[in-house]
Amino acid sequence: MHFCADQRLRRQLDFQRIRTEGRRFDCGSFVLQHVRREPEHAVEPARLGVVASIAAVGNAIQRARAKRRLREVFRRHQELVPPGHDLLLVARRALNRLEFRELERKFTDACRHVFPPAP
Repeated sequence: MHFCADQRLRRQLDFQRIRTEGRRFDCGSFVLQHVRREPEHAVEPARLGVVASIAAVGNAIQRARAKRRLREVFRRHQELVPPGHDLLLVARRALNRLEFRELERKFTDACRHVFPPAP
């Protein structure tokens, strides 16, 4: 699956809305925050925002790597996030020390916990 431009959070207001109204799930090496969009956007694909700060992750190279890895894990497993949701992934320093398979497992486990499959 592709990670299209319209699936990326860009506006500061969207990030603020997720931080204030959204729910938070701590995954250890990253934090997953999510919020459901307004009903008129319920059928649009899930959108993703990624945050990696200097204090939490490190220098520019480490931050870029952390963001690339989080975007890729979302791209591979975006079907786990229901349409109409905005997702914010906040990286922590331990993220870059994880093997990619372990990062994928943490993300999929978090998504299954946060968005349980419909019976």
